[in-house]
Amino acid sequence: MNKVVRDADEAIQDIADGATIMVGGFGLCGIPENLIQALKRRGTKNLTVMSNNAGVSDFGLGLLLRTRQIRKMIATYVGENDLFEKQFLSGELEVELVPQGTFSERIRAGGAGIPAFYTPTGYGTLVAEGKETRRFGDRDYVLESALTADFALVKAYRGDGLGNLSYRKTSRNFNPMMATAARVTIAEVERLVDPGDIDPEQVHTPGVFVTRIFQGRDYEKRIEQRTHREAGGR
Repeated sequence: MNKVVRDADEAIQDIADGATIMVGGFGLCGIPENLIQALKRRGTKNLTVMSNNAGVSDFGLGLLLRTRQIRKMIATYVGENDLFEKQFLSGELEVELVPQGTFSERIRAGGAGIPAFYTPTGYGTLVAEGKETRRFGDRDYVLESALTADFALVKAYRGDGLGNLSYRKTSRNFNPMMATAARVTIAEVERLVDPGDIDPEQVHTPGVFVTRIFQGRDYEKRIEQRTHREAGGR
């Protein structure tokens, strides 16, 4: 089955107001730039977004915060985004902060069909408030529920028309597990190739998890904080 669509605008045309969306990336690394821009153009609002963080105030998910399209963020940290911080502290944006390892495992569990799991992370802190706890051996654990979504927006380096994806280095991050945990997974890729062109050993997300795929364009690939040494420095 050929899963290729024309572009990001066609790919997200059925994402309705109030949808729950997982968005891959870590900071600005491995984010689906084209899909985020398409959501901004479409004006889809009241979104619940699950992502490690919200990029920066003028790029990545920060673009959707600026236009007030996100109602709730489920994330691991506020990071470098001062707009995210302001909306959180003012109560304008609902935020569920999750320890990063727990966030990752909740998504993995969702994709594996596991409804909940116990973890020692967060026991005795605000993270555990209102949650079931249990003691195993000599440690106390918190019951965490799995995360799933209506849509997952992921970014890969290469993909084929069947939806098989290959990621490049650290841009893999949360993308593969999010691709398994949503009802509809939409993938944008830097290079769209023919089926069979990706070595099976390099397929990180099998096509069975991908609903739509397209080749992205005009990537900026920004870096949150670019640092360098002075010329001749040591």
